[in-house]
Amino acid sequence: MRTRVLTFGLYADEEGLAWVSELVGEAVGSRSARIVDATIVRTWPGSELSPADVYDHLAEQWAVEHPAQSSGAREGVELRVHLVCSLRTWRAIRKTVIKSLCPEGMAPHICRVPWAAA
Repeated sequence: MRTRVLTFGLYADEEGLAWVSELVGEAVGSRSARIVDATIVRTWPGSELSPADVYDHLAEQWAVEHPAQSSGAREGVELRVHLVCSLRTWRAIRKTVIKSLCPEGMAPHICRVPWAAA
């Protein structure tokens, strides 16, 4: 087994980040994998761009889906979770997290935390 990284762009506040981290923890805990590090990235050293710049479309998504609500403390960030697991397990965990972030359905719906998988 080797270390693999799950990377998600998120437009979230602290509560949203905690919720997404919990989803990842639940997905990992149900499989033979182990989290060795989790980081919230707000700046990329040596880059002119920040996660807020790269994931600015998520802020736009929030504004469209929540027209009467303030974005509050939400910001564009990148969540990186380092896992020790097989490639097959990594793929299964990633798929589970994505489905949990915004369950698909036939009716239009709004994601609790706008996200992008990298």
